[in-house]
Amino acid sequence: MPKDREPYACGLDAAVDVVGGKWKPMILWALHSGTTLRFGELKRHIVGVSEKVLIQQLRELESDGIVHREVYREVPPKVEYSLTALGESLNTALMPLGLWGDEHMQQVMANKAAADDKADGAVA
Repeated sequence: MPKDREPYACGLDAAVDVVGGKWKPMILWALHSGTTLRFGELKRHIVGVSEKVLIQQLRELESDGIVHREVYREVPPKVEYSLTALGESLNTALMPLGLWGDEHMQQVMANKAAADDKADGAVA
């Protein structure tokens, strides 16, 4: 937590601060169940993320103690990422959210399409 930030209001505030954004939950999901991935492998698992954003998100997760970064001093350099125990527990907490998404994905997509259609109709 930055020095100028107020204390968290509740546990959800702290959790959202750690996993907030589009890519962090996807990184956690890719590193599930003790999986260790090199940067390129991780990028292939997360379709659509840019290299710059992935690096930034990994650094934030590492500074929060969620992701472990292992650098091997060899040529070419090799870097591997894995979840810490804290990251594993966070991933476990995210599983019900993923299940909810699986169960309701079609309805969410239909609702978004209907809202888009309504907005398009309002413009015309």
